[in-house]
Amino acid sequence: MQPLGRYVQLGLALFILTTAACAGGASALGPAPGAAGVMPTVGPATSTPFPSPTPASSPPAAPMIDSCQVFPASNPWNTDISGYPVDPNSANYLAHMNASTKFLHPDFGSNPTYGIPYITVPGTQPKVPMTFTYASESDPGPYPFPSNAPIEGGAGSTGDRHVLVIDRDNCVLYETWNSHYVGPGWQAGSGAKFPLNTNALRPDYWTSADAAGLPIFAGLVRYYEVQEGAINHALRFTVHQTQKGFIHPATHYASSSTDPNDPPMGLRVRLKASYDISPFTGESKVVLVALKKYGMFIADNGSDWFITGETNTNWNDTDLDQLKTVPASAFEVVQTGPIIH
Repeated sequence: MQPLGRYVQLGLALFILTTAACAGGASALGPAPGAAGVMPTVGPATSTPFPSPTPASSPPAAPMIDSCQVFPASNPWNTDISGYPVDPNSANYLAHMNASTKFLHPDFGSNPTYGIPYITVPGTQPKVPMTFTYASESDPGPYPFPSNAPIEGGAGSTGDRHVLVIDRDNCVLYETWNSHYVGPGWQAGSGAKFPLNTNALRPDYWTSADAAGLPIFAGLVRYYEVQEGAINHALRFTVHQTQKGFIHPATHYASSSTDPNDPPMGLRVRLKASYDISPFTGESKVVLVALKKYGMFIADNGSDWFITGETNTNWNDTDLDQLKTVPASAFEVVQTGPIIH
């Protein structure tokens, strides 16, 4: 049986929470953040998480985090697609993504509740038990999660609550969705491990911490890379409607739509070579150069043309606002592989 879409999963999770609350017991997902009389539990730190790395004097040829390369150079995330052919269905996909009326939107900025945070930890970081609502599509624990690992949106967030942790000594990425610290470990909706030295995908029809089954960290606009002057990988974005299908490296869909003009998860778009980016400056210019060379993948259902970056109070919001002037119609869909239904 095919896995349920993320919206269906969220609905089930909310049903579980509501049922447990009415019964006076704890839900399978732990206490609802912000519920009356209930505050998310955050224990003492077991190690000091590292902040964003200091930018190198010159950008590396491949995406890096500390001493770890973020997937091999041959990985789809790191592939130059500037010469890939345009998908024959590009115009229809773009119409269903409202490209004629939408603009790019950076879903990150200096506000500490924007974007998706991450930390790196040493290989000695204690690993703690993990429990998952969707255990059949999750990589089992333990995970090296400190009790105070940052949660997307903050400890009281009612959103996706992603947690991203990189073991910087063993070069393994760990990601969870709907994450709650319950002591001594964490409860999450789903979880995935990504060894950074391999191109191996998750099994077909498996989710990850992202609806498409993709790693989130790989597609973030990361502050230190922008400061180095180059992003050498594809980015991640969302659209409001997808179809019941995916294109590798995505491995999961989150829709019941069979409309062939709705975009599948893993669809890749690039900024047209003809689009003039010479007026742009600073952080925005670096992002747009990357979008012409590497493009971006549809990774989840959400607001149309929202691109994801790391949580970092150092972002220059005035600079990033330039991205909001780029029309979605300046993009085209490229061919990268067949749709798997």
